[in-house]
Amino acid sequence: MPSYRVTLAVGALAPGTAPDAVLPEAARLVAESTVVEAQDVRLLRGVPCAVVRYEAPSDDAAAAVADHAVAGLTPTVEVRSAVVTRRDGARWTPVR
Repeated sequence: MPSYRVTLAVGALAPGTAPDAVLPEAARLVAESTVVEAQDVRLLRGVPCAVVRYEAPSDDAAAAVADHAVAGLTPTVEVRSAVVTRRDGARWTPVR
């Protein structure tokens, strides 16, 4: 099964939301739909990002998983962008 990842650029947090709670919550939301392979926090161009890698049978299914994660995070975190990529050999190819 193909491997995908969603990179969520994180903005403002709702009051009472701890920064270290964002990644576990993103991974939990993805795990509601599929197998989570890895999770990581990265700083990309000065913006903190939660990155969750997961399995999906198709690009459309992978995009739906990412949409579910964004919708679940929205009440507590400003998600500035969500980029879905697919693992193609040694490269990550943008899906949307």
